[in-house]
Amino acid sequence: MQTIDGSKLIQEVTLNDLKNSVNNSITFSACVHKLRNMSGFSFVILRTGRYLLQSVYKASECAGEFTALCEGAYVEITGIVKEEVRANYGYEITLSSFTVLSAPEAEYPLHVSSKKLGCSIETSMEHRSIALRHPEQKAVFKISEGVVSAFRKFMLEQNFTEIHTPKIVSAGAEGGANIFKLKYFDKDAYLAQSPQFYKQTCVAFFDRVFEIAPVYRAEKHNSTRHLNEYIGLDFEMAFINDMHDIMAMETAMLKYMINYLEENYGHELHMLNAKLPIIKSIPSVTFFEALDLLGKSHNQFDLDPTDEIKLCAYAAEHFDSEFIFVEKFPGLKRPFYAMDSKDDPKLAESFDLLFRGLEITTGGQRIHDYNEQIAKLKKYNIEPDELGAYIDIHRYGMPPHGGLGIGLERVVMKLLGLSNIREASLFPRDIHHLDP
Repeated sequence: MQTIDGSKLIQEVTLNDLKNSVNNSITFSACVHKLRNMSGFSFVILRTGRYLLQSVYKASECAGEFTALCEGAYVEITGIVKEEVRANYGYEITLSSFTVLSAPEAEYPLHVSSKKLGCSIETSMEHRSIALRHPEQKAVFKISEGVVSAFRKFMLEQNFTEIHTPKIVSAGAEGGANIFKLKYFDKDAYLAQSPQFYKQTCVAFFDRVFEIAPVYRAEKHNSTRHLNEYIGLDFEMAFINDMHDIMAMETAMLKYMINYLEENYGHELHMLNAKLPIIKSIPSVTFFEALDLLGKSHNQFDLDPTDEIKLCAYAAEHFDSEFIFVEKFPGLKRPFYAMDSKDDPKLAESFDLLFRGLEITTGGQRIHDYNEQIAKLKKYNIEPDELGAYIDIHRYGMPPHGGLGIGLERVVMKLLGLSNIREASLFPRDIHHLDP
């Protein structure tokens, strides 16, 4: 019988480990990424969860047969760390021994060890578990990790409470046909389009909440900018004066995120040749001001993709900003929980944030008054009884509040200059992909 106290953990090798082991022996596990035979020795490039490390095999110095190694084999190696300016990160390991922990049965169907993966996105999707072994493919999702980590750290520092809300729901927060229906025992249920109802519920007792979780939309899009399942970064906050408090919170969060990525993910940013935006402040225009800038009539109620590209170009030229807020959209194109503008009830206290030609955020002030919410539902021909507990939160009192939702994959796509949102999703879900 034995007990486990957690005091001894297997650690993944880091660059600090190499730095601290110069001229000494080190042991760690990795995958053989590439083999390069030279005259009298061979390079064995080792792939860890984050790095490619250069090691050298010499038959006279290593207890192990080189023929036992192949690309894709998982090994435990022991070797002497040397400083080497020509090697990745300035370190090289002279192998003294290795053990093959696991060997592949077949060769990779993709060029994982090449500098570029060099295949179409459809081929990458078909062999997703292989494509993701390529260093650049992996780096995209380290950046995704950084965006999520920065969002969470910022929210917690601003005294938001992290919540986890149901993804199987009895009614859709956004309404309409873009909702996945499923059978829940003997009842009809749906996959959540948004945590909206739950976020609003929670501000009544937490004041400030955020969530990082999947969002489901049943639109039959086949574009480079849409997914049917994506990760939403949502927050909701109470005691706001108006929607500009939400916009200010997002601006501060984005500044924090960019700094966090620069400080903690320089390796991946360099590998992907990513250029992060500089954020001082973010300009804002109303929806109809935007239409005027675009030279379009006022008889439309939303922006199309071309409009978003042009508005971002305008912001870059006139405000030196890669972001631009568009606020006060026509109310009929916004959800029933969006507060009507006091200046013009036909407009909603709602905004989008555009970044490098793409909408990444929708947010705004919500209705908190019970009677105002009931009246808005009647305008939308929605029976209050259909929304059950959602109406109760208004009946029993709500603070002035608002919030937003950010699409993680869209943010990562634009930060890294990717051409297709599927490149920013580990295992994309769209009308063509349900596997793997």
